[in-house]
Amino acid sequence: MTSLRSAVATSLPPIRAAISRMKQDMMRRELENCHLLAGIWCHGLTVRQLQALRGALPPAAKLVMAKNTLLEKAIAGTRWESLRPCAKGMNAWLFVHSDEIPPALKPCRDFQRDFKLALNDFTGAVFEGRLYGPDNFLALETMPTRMESYAYLLGCLQTPAVSLLSILQAPEGDADQAAEGAAATSEK
Repeated sequence: MTSLRSAVATSLPPIRAAISRMKQDMMRRELENCHLLAGIWCHGLTVRQLQALRGALPPAAKLVMAKNTLLEKAIAGTRWESLRPCAKGMNAWLFVHSDEIPPALKPCRDFQRDFKLALNDFTGAVFEGRLYGPDNFLALETMPTRMESYAYLLGCLQTPAVSLLSILQAPEGDADQAAEGAAATSEK
């Protein structure tokens, strides 16, 4: 019996090390195409609440429960390393795999408000190489989505073209008056 116990005891450390390496590799794979990595303090959350939060996230976002040391090892030497000070306490890690950041953060805020979990806030995030602390999350939550940015850019590009077309399509007398009005405005 003693030999069986000693055999099991000596084989467990290599197994634990292999599991730890496997988890680190999984975290590194999550980081490969990640646009944002955020920590969420999850002290006191139940499994059912975490499952509800995971279900509310968009498909491009993934919530992972992992030990802080595992995350620290996975982010070592990467652009995410500035998140290391936020890896304290009980955290869940939000990996966002698209550049649509506000839609990925909104379910977390809604969850926080619906369950009245004021203490379960973001601990920090890294986006485009910059560390955002808990106080700076408003900048991430209110930034425009890609479609909103495209619509704004298109509007900026379209306005001068529409003005030019309206001048070109105006009857000859109206065009002269519009041109004179535009010249008088530019002289002032």
